[in-house]
Amino acid sequence: MPSERLQKIIAAAGIASRRSAEKLIAGGLVEVNGKIVSELGSKADPERDHIRVNGKLLHAAEPHVYLLMNKPKGYVTTVSDPERRPTVMDLLRGIRARVYPVGRLDYASEGLLLLTNDGELANLLMKAASHVQKTYLVKIAGTPVENGLDKLRRGITILNDRGQRVRTAPAKISSIRDAENPWYEVTLTEGKNRQIRKMFEEIGHHVEKIKRVRYGPRTLDVHPGEFRHLTAGEVEKLRAATRAQRRASSSGGENFGRPAKAPAKTFQRKERPKAFNREGRKEHPQRPQGETRSGATEANSGGRSSGAHSPGGRTAKYGPAQDRSARGQDLSSGSPTSRSSLPRRGSPRRGSIRGSRPR
Repeated sequence: MPSERLQKIIAAAGIASRRSAEKLIAGGLVEVNGKIVSELGSKADPERDHIRVNGKLLHAAEPHVYLLMNKPKGYVTTVSDPERRPTVMDLLRGIRARVYPVGRLDYASEGLLLLTNDGELANLLMKAASHVQKTYLVKIAGTPVENGLDKLRRGITILNDRGQRVRTAPAKISSIRDAENPWYEVTLTEGKNRQIRKMFEEIGHHVEKIKRVRYGPRTLDVHPGEFRHLTAGEVEKLRAATRAQRRASSSGGENFGRPAKAPAKTFQRKERPKAFNREGRKEHPQRPQGETRSGATEANSGGRSSGAHSPGGRTAKYGPAQDRSARGQDLSSGSPTSRSSLPRRGSPRRGSIRGSRPR
């Protein structure tokens, strides 16, 4: 069997969670083949190496157990409590495997809670980078203004356990029951300690009740104080949820709790109409040499050149593809389009008063 990290081996054996296993290693309570190992990241082979935790020999990994519980109020989400308050472990009847809670719900909160001895899956679900969505029903005192709810949706700064101001991730918040003390559905992608209570306190409202009804793809479907085993398909969907949310967050495909950004404007060069050439002159289809605008050839029109007047009284123009030298020859010749036949600037037009300037 290939070597694995010690904390993963300890968690798989059901001794402690991966985080607790790291503390045991750092505290010098783990031995591998008679030598104390205190460096995190150390590896061992559980089939060949003798691993002891707090002096006890580590046995083979026990089968994984996955439970879904409806935690009632008045229970602490921990394995043991120094104040000797009731814990969620007191509700597990007939479970011999040493399971531990995935995440936490505070003493006054209730709802869906996952428990397992699969340290790898528990670590993925609790890891902030996984962005697994958790949905809560929240009852607050008083009706908040919409501007305050928008602040919570965008993310707001709260005090953490160390007294530091930290910013929460964007959240989805929608009203589900309008009343003097309304109910809201809140969906988070993180799990800071007492986060929802602190968020609403920042906008001036006390949280009266919190009930978690969804964790990733799993929904609450048992009565308070009861639990059930997850099926293999449900466990696989939990694993898939951690992978899907990581891909979505890394690719930026989901603007969670925020309005979608408008696509960036792209400026394209405005194309000229096809009816005009590069000089801005109107283009005409090219005619064969010697053909007039009316379609008659030079021989049929009595020797008239391509520069002669058309029946409509207008002078035929050259297409953009004709040679400019030919245009110059026509201007130098005695054709009606020669320079001598064009009116000079300032000269009177026909029918105008002599000396008046054309407009």
